[in-house]
Amino acid sequence: MSNTVIKVEGLGKKYNLTKKNTLAYVSLRDSLTMYAKRVGEKIAHPFAARPSSAPASKNEFWALRDVNFSVAQGEKLGVIGHNGAGKSTLLKVLSRITEPTTGRVSIKGRVSSLLEVGTGFHYELSGRENIFLNGAILGMRRAEIKRNFDAIVEFSGVEQFLDMPIKYYSSGMTVRLAFAVAAFLNTEILIVDEVLAVGDAEFQKKCIGKMDEVNHKEGRTVLFVSHNMSAVASFCGRGLLLEQGSVSSVGDISSIVARYAGGGGESGSSASFPPGFHGDDEAELIEVNIKKESGQRAIDFAITEPIRISIKYRVKQENASLTPGIFLTNSTGERVLLSKDAPFDGDGTKKTSRGVYLASCVIPGNFLNDGMYAIGLEMTTMTQAVSHFYVPNALSFMVLDNMENTPTRGLYRGPFQGVVRPLLKWDSEKIS
Repeated sequence: MSNTVIKVEGLGKKYNLTKKNTLAYVSLRDSLTMYAKRVGEKIAHPFAARPSSAPASKNEFWALRDVNFSVAQGEKLGVIGHNGAGKSTLLKVLSRITEPTTGRVSIKGRVSSLLEVGTGFHYELSGRENIFLNGAILGMRRAEIKRNFDAIVEFSGVEQFLDMPIKYYSSGMTVRLAFAVAAFLNTEILIVDEVLAVGDAEFQKKCIGKMDEVNHKEGRTVLFVSHNMSAVASFCGRGLLLEQGSVSSVGDISSIVARYAGGGGESGSSASFPPGFHGDDEAELIEVNIKKESGQRAIDFAITEPIRISIKYRVKQENASLTPGIFLTNSTGERVLLSKDAPFDGDGTKKTSRGVYLASCVIPGNFLNDGMYAIGLEMTTMTQAVSHFYVPNALSFMVLDNMENTPTRGLYRGPFQGVVRPLLKWDSEKIS
C-alpha cells in the first residue's frame, strides 16, 4: 500500500539466556577478573578441554519469531496478547530501542513512544527540564518544544510541581508528564504501551481521548497496547493478536478481542458443545448464543443496546426439576449478575419432560457498565441444590461506551464508576 507507514517482514528477536551472555556491558574490572579466573583454571587443569564459546541452543529464547504485518497512515492498531506474548519487545523494536535478530522493519515518519514509566527522563532533573530532555530524545527542536510547552504542562496537570525533581513524583504523575510530551510533540507515529494503566481511570479516559484527537485531526498513526479490552475495542479499528512471540491473528478489533478472550464459535458469539461434554444423566448443555435484539449474533454492544443470551440444553429424564441460569463476571473477576429461569409449578418445583429446550433472557440496555464480560452457565435442581453442569467462561462479550450524550450521562462526558450503570427514573420537585 502506498500509504503504509509501518511494514514488518519476518521479524524475529532472540535472547541468549546463558550466563556468558547475561552481561550487556562488561567493565575493565570484570574483564580482569574473568581473565584471572581462566588463567587459574588453566594452571590447575592444564589438559582440560576448553568450553565451547557458542551458547547451547536450548538456552536461546525467541521473544519474537517471523512476525509480519503492516500499518497504514492514520490507522489505530491495538496490539494485544497475554503476558509474555512479545508485545513489549515488538514495540521496543519499532521504537528502535532494540535491534531485531532477523527480518526488517520499515517506518516512514518520526516515532514518539511511551513504553515504561520514566523512559527518557532523568530523575534528578525537574519536570520542566525533563520536558525539553525527553523532547530532544524524541528528535524535536527546541523551538518546537517551546511552542507546545504550555499545552504539555496543562494536559499533564503537574504545573504545581514543574520545578521539582521528578524523583519526588509519584508513578502516576510521571506517566502523566511522559504521555503529555509524547502526545503533543509533532510526530507521525505514536506508540503507547500498558504504561497508561499506572494512571487513574479519569486520566486513562483523558489519554484515550487525546490519542483519538491526534488521530482524527492530525492523521497520526497510533499503536496501542493494553490489557484493558474495553479501551482497546472502543479506540482501535484493527487488532493484532500475539501468542508466544508470533502473530496469531490480524483483523477487525472485535474479532481479535473475541479470540483473545477465548470465545468460540462464530466470532465468539456462539459456542457448541459435544454430547456429554457438560452435563450428567439428567441434563446436558448443547449451545449458547449472544445476539442483538434484531437476532444478529454479536460480541460487542453499545452501552444502550439490549443483549440477548440463549441457552440450548437437553433434558434426559422425565419430570426433572431443572433450572437453567446465567451469571456474568467482569474483567476484575467480580460476579456482576446472576439470573435463573425458575417459574415454579404450584408444588414449588419446575417439572420438565425429556427433550431439547431453548431458554433465553435479555439484559436491558443502559444497565451494564462498559467493559468485557464472561458468560457463565449452570443447570441446577433448586430443591436439592444439585448442579448438573457449571461452565464459568462459556463466551465473552464487550459493552462499549462511545461517550456520546446518552440519557444515562446527559451532558456529562466523564467515566462512570461501578459494575453497573442503570438508567433509573428520577422524580424531583421543589419542597420549600
